[in-house]
Amino acid sequence: MKLEIAVVSAAGAGTAAAEGAHRIELCSSLELGGITPSQGLMEASVEHVDGRLEIHPLIRSRPGDFRYSASDIDTMVHEIRHLLAQGAHGVVVGALTPSGELDVQAVQRLVGSAKDANPEAQLTFHRAIDQSSDPLAALEQLMELGFTRVLTSGHEATAGAGLPTLTRMVEQAGGVVEIMAGGGLSLEDIPAMHAAGLSAVHLSAKKTVSTLGHGAISLGAQDGSDPTAYTITDRLVVRAAKAKVNALNLAASM
Repeated sequence: MKLEIAVVSAAGAGTAAAEGAHRIELCSSLELGGITPSQGLMEASVEHVDGRLEIHPLIRSRPGDFRYSASDIDTMVHEIRHLLAQGAHGVVVGALTPSGELDVQAVQRLVGSAKDANPEAQLTFHRAIDQSSDPLAALEQLMELGFTRVLTSGHEATAGAGLPTLTRMVEQAGGVVEIMAGGGLSLEDIPAMHAAGLSAVHLSAKKTVSTLGHGAISLGAQDGSDPTAYTITDRLVVRAAKAKVNALNLAASM
């Protein structure tokens, strides 16, 4: 089993690498569900990980749903090209139709852009599959499109609740596509994911920091939220997750 950590900073990328994660999903604005990281963040993250793990940037040009306009897709095509040129090992993409089916035409264009930039680029389909009308049908199409892996919570709000569907997806994939459990995943869920045959788990491993007590004023937030708060990668959570994964892998090898 492999461990992937979602990070939003070069420091977070370095933390994940230092604690032994196998790869990261690099993105910005996790509080919005994640959007495409900047080229500067990609460059800095490459420097911080120093080849110790794989970097897979999320390609999502805006927050919200996964029903993309032609302009949205065009933007993501450009993002894919630039981020792969900077050394990304693969990209994390996804798109749906208004009826909740896989938007094959849009996905084919994103896949084509990635393969044009780097024929060896890995392809991960993100949790748009959990908003699809039929995740098992979508998985079948993703296998035909040549995807490397699918990040999913099993069509539920959390991976723990989605374990029955995750198990079915593993069986359907038959090792052709890696099924990676993620979305509300807790450390306590990891053994059950391993037992079900999941070959990877994905955690945000984040914590919120704040300096609100130092007289900060709001710079535009209208919802009363803390204007100084931001998230960082929690080293202890990454370490604990890696320890669980290592123990499970060791037990499986004996």
